[in-house]
Amino acid sequence: MATKPPQGDPVQDAPQVAERKRAAAGLPAIGHTLRMAHQQMGVRRTALTLLSVNQKDGFDCPGCAWPEPEHRHKAEFCENGAKAVAEEATLRRVTPEFFTAHPVSDLARRSGYWLGQQGRLTHPMYLPEGTDHYEPVSWERAFDIVAEELTALSSPDEAVFYTSGRTSNEAAFLYQLFARKLGTNNLPDCSNMCHESSGSALSETIGVGKGSVLLEDLYQADLIVVAGQNPGTNHPRMLSALEKAKANGARVVSVNPLPEAGLERFKNPQTPKGLTSGTALTDLFLQIRIGGDQALFRLLNKLILDTPGAVDEEFVREHTHGFDEFAEAARAADWDGTLTATGLAREDVERFLRMVLGSERIVVCWAMGLTQHKHSVPMIREIVNFLLLRGNIGRPGAGVCPVRGHSNVQGDRTMGIFERPAPAFLDALEREFGFAPPREHGYDVVRAIRALRDGEAKVFFAMGGNFVSASPDTEVTEAAMRRARLTVHVSTKLNRSHAVTGARALILPTLGRTERDLQASGEQFVTVEDSMGMVHASRGRLEPASRHLLSEPAIVCRLARRVLGAEDEVPWEEFEKDYATVRDRIARVIPGFEDFNARVARPGGFALPHAPRDERRFPTATGKANFTAAPVEYPHLPEGRLLLQTLRSHDQYNTTIYGLDDRYRGIRNGRRVVLVNPDDAQALKLADGSYVDLVSEWKDGVERRAPGFRVVHYPTARGCAAAYYPETNVLVPLDATADVSNTPASKSVVVRLEQSATD
Repeated sequence: MATKPPQGDPVQDAPQVAERKRAAAGLPAIGHTLRMAHQQMGVRRTALTLLSVNQKDGFDCPGCAWPEPEHRHKAEFCENGAKAVAEEATLRRVTPEFFTAHPVSDLARRSGYWLGQQGRLTHPMYLPEGTDHYEPVSWERAFDIVAEELTALSSPDEAVFYTSGRTSNEAAFLYQLFARKLGTNNLPDCSNMCHESSGSALSETIGVGKGSVLLEDLYQADLIVVAGQNPGTNHPRMLSALEKAKANGARVVSVNPLPEAGLERFKNPQTPKGLTSGTALTDLFLQIRIGGDQALFRLLNKLILDTPGAVDEEFVREHTHGFDEFAEAARAADWDGTLTATGLAREDVERFLRMVLGSERIVVCWAMGLTQHKHSVPMIREIVNFLLLRGNIGRPGAGVCPVRGHSNVQGDRTMGIFERPAPAFLDALEREFGFAPPREHGYDVVRAIRALRDGEAKVFFAMGGNFVSASPDTEVTEAAMRRARLTVHVSTKLNRSHAVTGARALILPTLGRTERDLQASGEQFVTVEDSMGMVHASRGRLEPASRHLLSEPAIVCRLARRVLGAEDEVPWEEFEKDYATVRDRIARVIPGFEDFNARVARPGGFALPHAPRDERRFPTATGKANFTAAPVEYPHLPEGRLLLQTLRSHDQYNTTIYGLDDRYRGIRNGRRVVLVNPDDAQALKLADGSYVDLVSEWKDGVERRAPGFRVVHYPTARGCAAAYYPETNVLVPLDATADVSNTPASKSVVVRLEQSATD
């Protein structure tokens, strides 16, 4: 039997700390998976549900976007994927009676963990202006409320339509169509806060803002560089791919400020070896200072240029542009500056170089550790320079691999969820639907928060996600949301964004990935795109958590009809009735989706075209892959300060908190911890177990404080610290963003540590 949710918030003021782990997965992962799944689903439901995860006739995991191999295990899921499924398929329920017992003021005091543990939302809920309790509302009245507020706006640009990466392709396409028919490009999404820097850098340099590798390329690589990424927690099934690559002869270099158990050793629970010794994954660990990656790759590029025969001159001549300017900048790199920026030893960089020169096929993987800095875009461009020099884009076993964090975040962008849509996309939309879409760029996440703060946006509509907890500068974000006339959240579960509302608020409960979607024409499936551009079907198997739920496509279609009126020519009712009709329109609007319905019906789906990978063709402004030559940047640290990166615990997925442990790092029963190098702690007179307030410092002079963090002496890079988000999002200034991409700079926050009043 499933267990009941916690009645009160667990006390987190005394986290327990033990030795960190040096291997990931294995028997502990199996035990932890089963325990958490049974708590949420019970034994029988656990077995029925988990055996359908990531299967060709099952549903796509609502967790990360890592692709599935062609030949799949019966248990094709990881520990954290199982947690994501269990939280969605839980037997716990949040009914109208719950909201009667818990006013919004009470919910606002609760932790994200407690809110998420209460279970699935069952009814549409409405918070009238001036009240403190959500109350049940009919779907018809809910759509009327949204329509009232949208039609009262002075301009459609006073509305913001946010999207989470869980949203299916079909729902995302309909959602952007509705927003653009309304008249706005205000379509921020979670990509703005994570891989926007990757898309910006890759679009400019190779012409496609996505990774250029397939899963098979990792298996064929000679060298895999994993930079700014912790796959053991954030993309655990990636460890299986690295294990297979190692068996095929690949070497792995890990570039990260913290040692991570998953990259040290992987105990694959599906093999006998994995249940005992496991596989060592990392051949070289470069414990880089936060934000030093651009400097590292710039020096590597100089050393490659200085090595006779190391450059693929034919590839550079035939397929690239800007080499001379880049080479001049690279040759100016020096050892002293690089070692200062990176904190690395010269012999480790030289060993890395030898591994590079001894490898014909190289893949570079990265995640948030590279994308959330002021200089993230030039940092990623430098990685592209590194790969172009030796022809490592557009051939098997080589390429760029930005690892996306949420299961369809890449697909949502492909479907048009973007505040700066390409003219060609808008042209195709206009041809297909016979209207003139808006051309002026809309708000991304940061600009949307500013607009809400300044009263320039009045309606906020979120298709999934937990916007308040995911966004930077928590106090500013929450104050901005409270200025809205209406906030609306399409959700499966309760989260903090439901407690930080506009004058009026709606919670619209929706089907999860695990649930059957029955519409007028019969049972439906949706599609998703993984981190490597593979598109496939997802079919839920469970009965819905409540008969009052609507699917995301149904919510969009009914809302669009109510807002746009009966005279609108888009066949919203047909789209709701049969999602195949939506896919027919996608096929006519978005290149690569031709004959969509027939191709996605094949088991495993299909790969989207990728010109650099498939043809060595680079659809950039120059028609070639572009070398770039940006000045090298890295964070400079004042005396007595540390450079903080925000990160996840192992019992966490994005803003969803599954538990209060981070067992790979040795943390139990609490999340308010700050990891500090013992030498830095000694210099700052911070004893292990002492309590501090984290205070960020930025040029605006505003004090941003996160109080009551236990100091944990931990082998971070010197001068660097780490703590969990969303608790530390309060420290990230709204205006501290990456150049070009405008992504919040959550991985390089200058902080001082002050003795806590609670110590």
